[in-house]
Amino acid sequence: MVDTMALLPPFIRPTRMTRTVSRPVAELPADDEVLLDAPDERLGPALVAAAQGRYGPAAALLAATRERAEWEDRDRYALRLAAFARSRAEWLDAWRTAAPHDPDALLVAAQLAVDRAWPSPGRTELLREVSPLITAAARADGRDPVPWRVALDHARGSRAGHTYFEELWEAAVRRAPHHYGCHVAALRYLAASWHGSHRECFDFADLAAQDAPADSLVQALPVRAAFSYLTDGCGPEVPRERLEAAADRAIGLSVRLPAATPWPAEIRNLLTYVLIRLDRREDARVQLRLIGPYATSFPWDRVSDDPLGLFLKLRADVSAEPLAGPPRHPRK
Repeated sequence: MVDTMALLPPFIRPTRMTRTVSRPVAELPADDEVLLDAPDERLGPALVAAAQGRYGPAAALLAATRERAEWEDRDRYALRLAAFARSRAEWLDAWRTAAPHDPDALLVAAQLAVDRAWPSPGRTELLREVSPLITAAARADGRDPVPWRVALDHARGSRAGHTYFEELWEAAVRRAPHHYGCHVAALRYLAASWHGSHRECFDFADLAAQDAPADSLVQALPVRAAFSYLTDGCGPEVPRERLEAAADRAIGLSVRLPAATPWPAEIRNLLTYVLIRLDRREDARVQLRLIGPYATSFPWDRVSDDPLGLFLKLRADVSAEPLAGPPRHPRK
C-alpha cells in the first residue's frame, strides 16, 4: 500500500505528544460527494449566467459586495469570475462594451489581465502593459481595496521595488486595514523578494494577526507563512513552537466560521495541510469534518497535479488512524 504521507514533503518531527479522546469526529462525506472549488450560493448563479454569455448576475453580485463593503467576498468573487473568463470571456467583453467605466467590470478585467500575463516568459513586460487597467479599476471606486490587492500582485510579478510596493500597501490598508487578500499579497511579495526569509514573513504575519479582530481572516496569515516554510525547503529553520502557534491561531479562527460551507474552505484546507505536516492528526480530523464536501485546489495543487485526488487520499489516511487523543485547544 502506498503511504499517502509520502506524497507530502518531509518535515522532521519531535516525539509525538500523547492525548486522550474527548469526543468522536462526525462522519465525513463520501468521496464522490466531495467537490473541488465549489462556488457558494451567491457566486454559482453568476457563473452559470456567464457560461450562457450573460453578465447581469455577475454585475449585480459585485455591485452588491461593493455597496455593502463586503471586501473579502468581493475579492474571492473577482478572482473566480476572472478565472472563468480566461476560457470564456464573451460575457466580460459584452459587459465592458456596455459599461466601460463600471468599477466591477474594470476589476474583473484587471484581474484577468494579470492572470493571463502571469505564466508568460515575458510576464514582466506584459504586466507593465496592464498597469493602466489596474489604475482605472482603483480609481473607479476610491473605497475599494480589491484593486489594490491586484496592484500588489502586479508589483510582485513585475518585480517592482520596495518603495513602490510600500506605497501600494499603504494605499490598500487605508481602505481596509485587515483585508486578507492584501495581506496575502504582501506576504507573498516578502517571500519572493527575500527568498528563504521565513522568519521575516512570520514576523509580518504574526503582527498583522495580533492587530486584527478575532474573526478576521488575517488570523490565518501565520498559518499561510507556515505553509510557505514547510513547502520551501530554503532558509533558516523556524522553531516548531512558532509553527504550532500559527496552527493554533488558525484553529481559533476556524471554530468561529460556519462549518461545511464553501467560503471558509480554502483556509481550512490550508490549515489541514499544515496540521498533517505537524503530525497533529486529531486536529486535522476536526478540520476535515468542518471542511465537509468542500475541497479546494490550494494548497494541494502546490504539491500534486491532482489536488482533489491528494486531498481524498490524505483524508482517508488521516481518518483510518485510531484516535490518539483530543484536538488541542488553541493558545490564547
